[in-house]
Amino acid sequence: MSSGGIALSPLPEDAAFSLVQLDFPRSPHCTAEPILIYLSLTSGVIPMRVLASESIASVKLRIQTCKGFVVKKQKLIFDGRELARNDCLVRDYGVGDGNILHLVLRLSDLRVITVRTTFGREYTFHVEQNRNIGYIKRQIAKKGRRLANPDEQKLICNGEVLDDQRLIEDICNNNDAVIHLLVCKSAKVRTKPVEKDFELSIEAPDSHDLACLEDVQIIEKESRDKFLVLIPVVVNPKIELSPVINCMINATLAGLERGNSPIRSSEGSGGAYFMQDTTGQQYVSVFKPVDEEPLAVNNPQGLPLSKDGEGLKRGTRVGEGAFREVAAYLLDHPIGGRRSFIHNDMGFSGVPPTVMVHCLHEGFNHPGGYVHALESVKIGSLQMFMHNICTCEDMGPRAFPVEEVHKISVLDIRLANADRHGGNILVRKEGVEGRFVLIPIDHGYCLPENFEDCTFEWLYWPQAREPYNKETIEYIKSLDAEEDIALLKFHGWELSLECARILRISTMLLRKGVERGMTPFTIGNIMCRETLKKKSVIEEIVHEASEAVLPGNSETAFLESVSEIMDRRLDELAV
Repeated sequence: MSSGGIALSPLPEDAAFSLVQLDFPRSPHCTAEPILIYLSLTSGVIPMRVLASESIASVKLRIQTCKGFVVKKQKLIFDGRELARNDCLVRDYGVGDGNILHLVLRLSDLRVITVRTTFGREYTFHVEQNRNIGYIKRQIAKKGRRLANPDEQKLICNGEVLDDQRLIEDICNNNDAVIHLLVCKSAKVRTKPVEKDFELSIEAPDSHDLACLEDVQIIEKESRDKFLVLIPVVVNPKIELSPVINCMINATLAGLERGNSPIRSSEGSGGAYFMQDTTGQQYVSVFKPVDEEPLAVNNPQGLPLSKDGEGLKRGTRVGEGAFREVAAYLLDHPIGGRRSFIHNDMGFSGVPPTVMVHCLHEGFNHPGGYVHALESVKIGSLQMFMHNICTCEDMGPRAFPVEEVHKISVLDIRLANADRHGGNILVRKEGVEGRFVLIPIDHGYCLPENFEDCTFEWLYWPQAREPYNKETIEYIKSLDAEEDIALLKFHGWELSLECARILRISTMLLRKGVERGMTPFTIGNIMCRETLKKKSVIEEIVHEASEAVLPGNSETAFLESVSEIMDRRLDELAV
């Protein structure tokens, strides 16, 4: 994207991003000629000098050093594509002098803060960990006229008076917090003469007024034109939703009807909303509208529109992320059977229950203004919220059980996932012994039209070099791409020829790989590129098959050619 037509602040001589101030080790073959790029954040545009021969990791490290944004929380986007490979060079992605890079930050997790008055009233807030107590006081002040002055508020947690500069993360640790509220209203002293003396009276505020939140909420609720919509998208009348899906939809709708608005996540590059239950203290689901996906028309992160409809990852389309989220759930079959909405069985890889829904609420991103009408209804994926202690990004992988990593690898290889990183694998503890369980989420970039952007972070974990166990091998042998394609069509998504081809080939690779005793590491390396420019082994196999098959031949003939070439290449690797 050219920088022409955009007003940018001049770069000062002593800018924080000056190459003179930052000295990073570089290859002796690297040119010292810098280029000037512009880093676009929600707060504005920052000029930055880099080398075309620098790695993306180096650029992110510069940003961390100068602006404080941790490397693993950064996502850089240029010309509608994420610069996902940290070891690639700036010039590999075509970034040149005067170009603009969009920086999307993955901020701190939201925390539930309950402020309780001495009279039993409660104020519940969802805030980011990097907020302070002063922010909480300002939010309380917005709740009612009697609490409008933050200076009169005193917040206490565990017997300690909290200073305005105290950060939420220092109070919560890993748990939700309850904070007690005291309001120190100034009393009015009045005197009046009584014969030769004076009568002294002190007028204190009515203590009941200090906890009037409930009354305010009732008035607001009655005066509001309530118009909510949350219904599943069912394109096939033969589909019967399972009890767990129905329960999730009903709990989400009940929370909305109670007045608990969606909470937009600070994570990711698209619109994702935490949907609350009736108490407003628990999340029940996560809603992702198709029109708020990265590069979509109503994206809340300020990303540009896609020029050609392609998504952040090569081979994906803007507006199809929600369908892919549902597809990942549908194709995550339980052991011993095919996925069906009628059953509650958790799939082999543990993808949370997901369904397409229509949803209407003013809390979503409506850049053109919100109206209580069907024109404001959004369509998107609704996924069950999964309680967790952290993501894999927050802890070292060595603590994870081998079979938990393997179940993620089966899903990612089979669906040719183009966006598997530690931040979209949740970690949960289960049982008395606190066994770690991994939960895969964010599948908007699975089932692409090509293998170009396939990336699996687990590829570099020690568990990936361990062989699959017997149960996993039996599960892989039971997979059938043709049945999967038919299942998705039954649920309303007919895969394009390209996407269906990828699913067939990736399933073929997974099955042939385990037949030869290959580990997830070996199979994953066949599917993923070593560098941005060098094609992966699976891409080479597809290209060779395309050259071998005559024009006009059937898809079946092409896949047979792929199978023959794949057998030869795998046998070579197995030697």
